[in-house]
Amino acid sequence: MVARTAAAPPTPWSKSLAEPQIHETAYVHSFSEVIGDVYIGANVLVSPGTSIRADEGAPFFIGDGCNIQDGVVIHGLEGGRVLGDDQQPYSVWIGAKSSVTHKALIHGPAYVGEGCFVGFRSTVFNARLGKGCVVMMHALVQDVEIPPGKYVPSGSVITTQHQADQLPNAQAADLKFAQEVLGASEALRLGYRCAEDSDCILPIRTAQVSSSAPRYTQPTRPTQSVGRDTMQSQRLTSEVIQQVRQLLSQGYKIGAEHADRRRYRSGVWQTCQPIQSARESEVLAALDACVAEHAGEYVRIFGIDPMAKRRVATTTIQRGDGKAVAVSPTSVASVGHTKRPSTVPGGYVDRSLTNLSPDLVQQVRNLLNQGYKIGTEHADRRRYRSGVWQTCSPIASTREKDVITALEACLNEHAGEYVRMFGIDPKVKRRVATTTIQRGDGKSVSVDVSAPTTGGSARGNGQTAPAPTGHSDAAAQQVRSILAQGNKVGVEYADRRRYRSGIWQTAPAIHATSEGAALNELGQFLAQNAGAYVRIFGINPAAKQRTSAVTIQKPGQGPIYANPPVYNAYPDRAVDARTANYAGGNRAPLAADVSHSSEAAQQVRSILAQGNKIGVEYADRRRYRSGAWQTAPAIHTTSEGAALNELGQFLAQNADAYVRIFGINPAAKQRTSAVTIQKPGQGPIYANPPVYNAYPDRVVDNRTANHANGNGAHLDSDVAQQITQLINQGYRISTEYADRRRYHSGAWQVGDSIQAKRPADAIAALESQLAQHQGHYVRLVGIDPRAKRRVLETTIQRP
Repeated sequence: MVARTAAAPPTPWSKSLAEPQIHETAYVHSFSEVIGDVYIGANVLVSPGTSIRADEGAPFFIGDGCNIQDGVVIHGLEGGRVLGDDQQPYSVWIGAKSSVTHKALIHGPAYVGEGCFVGFRSTVFNARLGKGCVVMMHALVQDVEIPPGKYVPSGSVITTQHQADQLPNAQAADLKFAQEVLGASEALRLGYRCAEDSDCILPIRTAQVSSSAPRYTQPTRPTQSVGRDTMQSQRLTSEVIQQVRQLLSQGYKIGAEHADRRRYRSGVWQTCQPIQSARESEVLAALDACVAEHAGEYVRIFGIDPMAKRRVATTTIQRGDGKAVAVSPTSVASVGHTKRPSTVPGGYVDRSLTNLSPDLVQQVRNLLNQGYKIGTEHADRRRYRSGVWQTCSPIASTREKDVITALEACLNEHAGEYVRMFGIDPKVKRRVATTTIQRGDGKSVSVDVSAPTTGGSARGNGQTAPAPTGHSDAAAQQVRSILAQGNKVGVEYADRRRYRSGIWQTAPAIHATSEGAALNELGQFLAQNAGAYVRIFGINPAAKQRTSAVTIQKPGQGPIYANPPVYNAYPDRAVDARTANYAGGNRAPLAADVSHSSEAAQQVRSILAQGNKIGVEYADRRRYRSGAWQTAPAIHTTSEGAALNELGQFLAQNADAYVRIFGINPAAKQRTSAVTIQKPGQGPIYANPPVYNAYPDRVVDNRTANHANGNGAHLDSDVAQQITQLINQGYRISTEYADRRRYHSGAWQVGDSIQAKRPADAIAALESQLAQHQGHYVRLVGIDPRAKRRVLETTIQRP
């Protein structure tokens, strides 16, 4: 049958078109169109609804024995050409015995080699298919050259040559399937040609009825349906099959892991039998076997990038607790043309197509806009209480769509666990804006996007919002002091059990150099760890040393403030919280009182005589026992009277605190030894202070500090507590002593080393040394044996 042109009069551009050349044995259905310079070879079937238009790009070549099925469109661009097997240029070349099935599109420039199969609704554009290639359903092949004999899985998107080179070879079952389609088409062609001749059609009908094999059947396989098999796996959902198909189409291999409930909680996965094949049917059969073998366990799959030797798109496909697993087709965190959440104008994710809250999407957007990458961590309830987080699969992309997809995959995989997200600064290698986005106890999570995600260097508009209220004025003052010294802010935290044992866990340091930025990050950390003890300290980046730590939060008490309530050391005396003056007459010292304190006056005089400034530190009872002093503004005056006046005012304002002073060398930026000049409830410390009796049932002689039973000096309970904390934290204890002359010149002598590892033994050894050095100043020294530096100096005896 000769193809007919449209009934309407030809348009000017169609008058010069060449007429189709159709072999006499070919059959072109009357409901199809063949226009322009088209050659159709012998025994070709062109089914109803087909459009073959060489009106723009030409010529077309369709080789002998081809079958072009219903709804196929063959068209070509005017500019592009391919070389046919006769070495002549063509817009479209389709080799002999090839099948182009229902509603497929071949758009030139395109070359389809001999014996190829193009599946339903697949598209070939600006590409070459080598001899014997099999392209399954709903695939896209564009801008590539596929080597001969390759197999393109259903749903594949092959747009890079790397993807084309990674395709598997077509198997015998695939080629047999293509031949069955050709055989069925040949029967149809013969049937069409002799439909009105009973002598012609009868042998064909008889042959079809008597044939034992069903005509036009698809090859079957034991378990899976991969778009062409007849049996569907009962264990793998269609979403899992689609995800496997997408990973394979992008050149990834597939891996699987399993874990029972105990190993799952520990994050210890075991590998299933390795899957070496890249064919969908074999991969899905192996996955189905893994799921069947490990019924009642957790099973997850992932893609393996053979070039980069890394895994992508880890997804749980079976849970050990029997809960259903929802696998979203958008959860494949990979490259290429994998299905992703749709976007709205501006390139942002359409929130209606994602399960993440709008606030979380906005938080992600804020971090990405400031140049940060996104990281995630997860923890079950036990690890969450211990602060032990495990890292989810890294998110390498900075595209919002990819990040949202990866976040959804992490949340799906770790349902029932705590999950948190944070920004990663790629320049300084640190994390910012850690936010919990899923809780393991089922409670809802509110993501605050009103607070800035960062606080330091301006990445957006350069503006920094006020620091959150999660921190106290004590923390603010401590942060200010640390930054003023050029140090970074370190953070440690501990639950109640670890706090009692002195075991602190280190949190990521705060690298911001702006006070507002540091307080913002600190406030976020306090909010996320409201049930923990938190303390901060300074880190000297040059010397790699740390300063004394200050606790800024206790569980149940919130942040600790700089102006704590007055601690009354004498319960039988009333305390006025406004003035902190005792009714018994022990008020805070004024300037005149300081002048009468030979200890304070002598120390101030000695500091000024050496050309140093006067530094001041203070601590309440709790901080004093921990050795965590807070720094007050230095006294810069060089006049002894003015210095004593300023010091007296400070003592009056902090009558309920321990206060000590020290010298600051402005040239060398070093400090001298500190001397405590005030204790709460006792006023200033004089040269002959009262002895603190830790044993009320024993008589104490203030002149000798010896007990009536003759056992020698005993330690103050505060000092004993301080020694216990030092020993528990792994520090060593030492002492130094000095007579009055050496004390005033700062020339201390080292006492006997205390090697005890038990607090009780250390206290006994220290009491023995105090008895040996009666009449001397004695101070306690804490030593870090690893860093070989001092962590504490405090005077515990005065003559």
